[in-house]
Amino acid sequence: MTSPESKLVHITCPGVQWRLRMAAAERGVWTGTQLRRLLAERAGLHLSAASVSALFTKHPSQVKLSTLAALCTALDCVPGDLLVLSPATPPPVPVAVLAGPAGRKPSTAVLGAVQGRSLPPL
Repeated sequence: MTSPESKLVHITCPGVQWRLRMAAAERGVWTGTQLRRLLAERAGLHLSAASVSALFTKHPSQVKLSTLAALCTALDCVPGDLLVLSPATPPPVPVAVLAGPAGRKPSTAVLGAVQGRSLPPL
């Protein structure tokens, strides 16, 4: 069984944006050295200067959950401040659904779902 610290967050998909540098700047942290000091002081995580620089300047392919938690602690933020997920593209709707049963006109609920929006409450 693996510990939570050994689990990794894979962020190689194109729909994920790594915003560590922006989140840090919004909190007055402008350099990797400042971030490294905060990680040590606030979260007890001691990373090498090269590791912090890589997190700060590159889009990492994976991040340990323990590192993500330490970054959030050091910057007083939540994971959503560091990782931004783009909405997934909805799968195409089959033509049969658009036509409705027995060739009848589709309901407005189906049309709303097809266009990516639900209908407002009545």
